[in-house]
Amino acid sequence: METGVLTQFKDLGAIMVMAFSAVGSGWGAGIAGMAAIGAWKKNFSQNKPASFMLVAFVGAPLTQTVYGMIVMNKMFEIASKGQYLWGIGAFAGLAIGLSALWQGKCAACACDAMGETGKGFGNYIVILGITETVALFVMAFTLGLLGKLATG
Repeated sequence: METGVLTQFKDLGAIMVMAFSAVGSGWGAGIAGMAAIGAWKKNFSQNKPASFMLVAFVGAPLTQTVYGMIVMNKMFEIASKGQYLWGIGAFAGLAIGLSALWQGKCAACACDAMGETGKGFGNYIVILGITETVALFVMAFTLGLLGKLATG
């Protein structure tokens, strides 16, 4: 029978992928949120309409938390068979989290630009989508690797 300490070590890789993904999401959404608030303040102070569409930019980095959760769930399956996978969890989580962080920075620029001009929403969403693609690739490639480890 395993002790609680060993179980925690097995789960560490899975927890890291989720935690690092969520940290990046929170950080990215926070940065974008500050920019949205700044853009709205400027619009309000100039008696211009403030676009609620900026919320879409602020929320964009949150999906990376979901990707981290999906990878985490697969890692829990493998950890139950005795494989620890700390490196996979740490580096996949870091890559997904950094995607969210940089997406948030791009979203902040989008908030600023849209708040100033009221134009370009589609263009800005495309850039956020490209930035998000990094996290999708990491998730897909990590799940593929985990699938090979689970069967091999």
